[in-house]
Amino acid sequence: MDASQLTEFGKSYAAAWCSQDAASVAAFFSANGSLQINGGIPAVGRTAIAAAAQDFMTAFPDMVVAMDGVGFEGPGAVFHWTLTGTNTGPEGTGQFVRISGREEWKLGPDDLVAESKGYFDQADYRRQISGAT
Repeated sequence: MDASQLTEFGKSYAAAWCSQDAASVAAFFSANGSLQINGGIPAVGRTAIAAAAQDFMTAFPDMVVAMDGVGFEGPGAVFHWTLTGTNTGPEGTGQFVRISGREEWKLGPDDLVAESKGYFDQADYRRQISGAT
């Protein structure tokens, strides 16, 4: 995968997160790929990755994930993003959230994500979702 292909991959990945179709997010991962968020237990395999994506999609029915940038870094790639949405899902707070983060990707031989380690500021997220100022 070259830089222009990676950019298109990143744009399509962001669009999948906006689609409210969790399986479309999982399709960007290798069959046994993994998604880990803030050092938590990794979701391994497309079914588990789709479930993790669905959790966000359910919590934020109006969720938009914008690609802030993507590029090769070391042996992998880094995807920078900003998520915006209103927490109106079940037990939602009704609060608008704007949070930025990154995913560090190891790409597999199939040019899909073999491993993603995602990071965002959890304290800021909790503050926003609770409505605290």
